[in-house]
Amino acid sequence: MKTPYKNIYSVLKLNRFIVLVVVICALLSSTFSVWVAFRTYNNALNSAFAINTDGSIIPLKLINQKENFKVEALAHLDLFHHYFYNIDASNYEKNLERALWLGNSSVDNLYRQKKADGVYNRLLQYSLVQKVLQITAQLTEHNGSYTFTTTTIFEINRGSIVDTYELVSTGNLISVDRNFPNNPHGLLITNYFENTLKKLNTKN
Repeated sequence: MKTPYKNIYSVLKLNRFIVLVVVICALLSSTFSVWVAFRTYNNALNSAFAINTDGSIIPLKLINQKENFKVEALAHLDLFHHYFYNIDASNYEKNLERALWLGNSSVDNLYRQKKADGVYNRLLQYSLVQKVLQITAQLTEHNGSYTFTTTTIFEINRGSIVDTYELVSTGNLISVDRNFPNNPHGLLITNYFENTLKKLNTKN
């Protein structure tokens, strides 16, 4: 004759077995997770760094960030110089407004100085066309600060005469919030200065 106690013992045995299986599975799962994490860490340790020219170790993530920054910085400088110097009577207001978004007060001061000197009035008066032919920029990083030197070749078409000039300018770059479409690269030109302006040749 079966008693309810035997049923209780059977249930308790089954419960113990289930608990034991769950504990063993949890231990195995934890051990496997630790092993996978350890293996991933060792692989990352061997492949997540690069050697600098001076023998120091640089994280690849930092290298990628610097490479991306350089690409965007050069694109930003190219965009600014096209807006600021590639102008004529029909587009100078729009281009200069776009250029002012890409630099700080040093760019604005230069713009105001050129305006006061009558540069843009002469552009309108004589229907001059100032066209950028080439922009070459060099970027230098020192302790997280970025400076640049840009050589811009442009020509001024006066109708029957075309003068070609070489402008060397310098400045710094800092990171700011991106502002689409006004400042898509999230960079700002500071301490901008036109160092030298040299006439290259004249075409008749």
